[in-house]
Amino acid sequence: MTESACSLTSLRERFLQDVHSNPYNRAILARWTRLALADGWLVAGCLFQTVWNCCSGQPPAAQIKDYDLFYFDESDRSAEAEQRVQDHVAHALSDLGITVEVKNQARVHLWYPDWFGHPYPALESAREGIDRFLIPATCVGVRPAEEGFEVHAPHGLRLLYEGLLSSNPLTPHAALFEAKARSYRARWPWLRLI
Repeated sequence: MTESACSLTSLRERFLQDVHSNPYNRAILARWTRLALADGWLVAGCLFQTVWNCCSGQPPAAQIKDYDLFYFDESDRSAEAEQRVQDHVAHALSDLGITVEVKNQARVHLWYPDWFGHPYPALESAREGIDRFLIPATCVGVRPAEEGFEVHAPHGLRLLYEGLLSSNPLTPHAALFEAKARSYRARWPWLRLI
């Protein structure tokens, strides 16, 4: 194994360790089969904010307002179907006392333009939704696999651990990026804009 491959493996292991240091992430992943999400992933702030908390010496779950899950089901793109999945997941995790947000990535293109004022392409998988987060360092997802855990990090994990914030070319929305980056830097001042 080359030195760079070794460091990538180590960073992936560190990421999984950090993610699991948050008891809510750990509980969600432990109950994964009960959630029954088609192409499901635990994503976003509950992962990268846990990492930044760990890097900052804060409690892993500090300042995390919700826990996001993506799934992909193009057989029913209705808001009602998504709400049924949301209700199911919220019930399965209700004893944790956290806010859970569940989004069908097969329907994001239907509401995103009205909500954010920008066009959004129809996606073909939940992974494509992860790929489109505003900041590449935050494009991360994890889910249980047959052996261990599957990690989706299209830009790698180095940007996340180095705290480097830049705009994602797939979602080049400057005002949205600047607002996110400002919010993150207010909580983790060591993060840097590039």
